[in-house]
Amino acid sequence: MTLNTHRWSVQLAAEFGHADITPELAKLVRQSGLRDGVLTVQMLGSTGAITTIEYESGALTDLRHALDVLAPVDAEYAHNARWGDGNGFSHVRSALLKTALTLPVVDGELVLGRWQQVVAINLDNRQRMRELVAVIIGSAL
Repeated sequence: MTLNTHRWSVQLAAEFGHADITPELAKLVRQSGLRDGVLTVQMLGSTGAITTIEYESGALTDLRHALDVLAPVDAEYAHNARWGDGNGFSHVRSALLKTALTLPVVDGELVLGRWQQVVAINLDNRQRMRELVAVIIGSAL
């Protein structure tokens, strides 16, 4: 069993700034030299998310709309009352979407559906430099 770890950062705009990180993850898998295993990627922090979606404007707009319904920006949040930073909605959205994702690696390739990309999302009310950590565990080629 072999383990590879990679850390990097991505600058994301406030309130739903996003980036397709699929190419970076696929490159990491290829560079790892692993044949079969798993890749786990995590965004550090509690106001961001890692998810999969078709990375196109319509699907992204739909996801943002769903988050606006589930955790509206202007709702009352106990977090805001305690800390006064106005980002209670960001924490709730992050908890709903999650900050980590695990994907299979088969025959040296990341396994995703045809229209499925891995997306990093900043849910905070300010732009952020988001730190990502990927760990690939598996058997060598």
